Amino acid sequence: MKLVIRVKLLPTPEQASALQATLHACNAAAAHVSHTAFATHVTRNRELRALTYTTIKNRWHLGAQAAQHVIKKTSDAYTSLAGTIKAGHLGRPGSKRFRAATQKPITFRPDGAQPYDDRMLSWQTEQRTVSIWTVHGRMKRLPYTGQDEQLHLLVQHRQGESDLIHQNGNWYLLATLDLPEPPQNPAPHGFIGVDLGIANIATTSTGHRHSGRRLNRARANYRTVRTHLQKKRTRSAKRRAKKRAGREARRNRDINHKISKHIVAEAQRTGRGIALEDLSGIRERARLKKPQRVAINSWAFGQLGEFIAYKARRAGVPLVHVSPAFTSQECSRCHHIDKRNRPSQAEFICRNCGFVEHADLNASHIIAGRGWWTWVCGAESQVPALTLIA
Repeated sequence: MKLVIRVKLLPTPEQASALQATLHACNAAAAHVSHTAFATHVTRNRELRALTYTTIKNRWHLGAQAAQHVIKKTSDAYTSLAGTIKAGHLGRPGSKRFRAATQKPITFRPDGAQPYDDRMLSWQTEQRTVSIWTVHGRMKRLPYTGQDEQLHLLVQHRQGESDLIHQNGNWYLLATLDLPEPPQNPAPHGFIGVDLGIANIATTSTGHRHSGRRLNRARANYRTVRTHLQKKRTRSAKRRAKKRAGREARRNRDINHKISKHIVAEAQRTGRGIALEDLSGIRERARLKKPQRVAINSWAFGQLGEFIAYKARRAGVPLVHVSPAFTSQECSRCHHIDKRNRPSQAEFICRNCGFVEHADLNASHIIAGRGWWTWVCGAESQVPALTLIA
């Protein structure tokens, strides 16, 4: 499986200046390639290279590998845009979001990430230094640091490209690892259903509720402060708003890591699999009032699902996705479906059999059951094949 880790570079001021000049040159070249692709409607890597390679290599003094990576980065950006349009994530053609994304070339930030391959970047893992290409020449013996566990994995499993990024005044390399996957549990003892929500971030069928009360209060506070700063429209206010947005994202990421780690560890310990709702496209399907739209758009359920998925793969825990249809209205005892089964956000009272349960916990049992049936229907039969003897 592929895993990305982040190591922190420790450049001197002169080295940092060379790295910044490199990112600026590469992203300025990418912007030129993007304008060419938009004007000529040519987005394939090979055709774009024929149109722009010599120009960007000479104009921005890029090496051969750097120029090719710039072109490929631009081509991949247009491929991603085409996939986003095809999936309908930009709304209907002619909508404001659709026009904003398609009626102008894709732009690249001056400090946007730049990919490096092994010809442009070499690792000296014992010395914890790298040799990296810049527009001012090869920079050698640049030290880096990181978590000991991740650096140990870097030595053993690094493979493929690495990305140079500049974030909050610090320099990082995002290295790709190719880790061997442990064998998946072929016969799980049931499934842990996980109901994702806003009031409770995650509720498992084993009875654990990860409350979102503190997180939602923090989000409300961030929104209030952000609105106040946006009204000022000063440079200082924009800088503070950006800083707070980064703090909120890091907080959400940390909480999602902790929740996903707990869920996967419990499934691994008990020999069970994990069942998640397939919530793809929920923001496009939902028709909500403005306060509810704000809540659902700040809900990082996609990130939590990704964290659970990759941690489950690393632990050999089976993972299935099930339909979320009527999970909040179906009784986990008699499977009667009725809107009136949910008299409030937290209560579930079945109109058919009288079963009473917390609404999120009831939904998690429904998801666990659907996960088991999905696994059974998709699992390979263990019955020996019949041999016909003539």
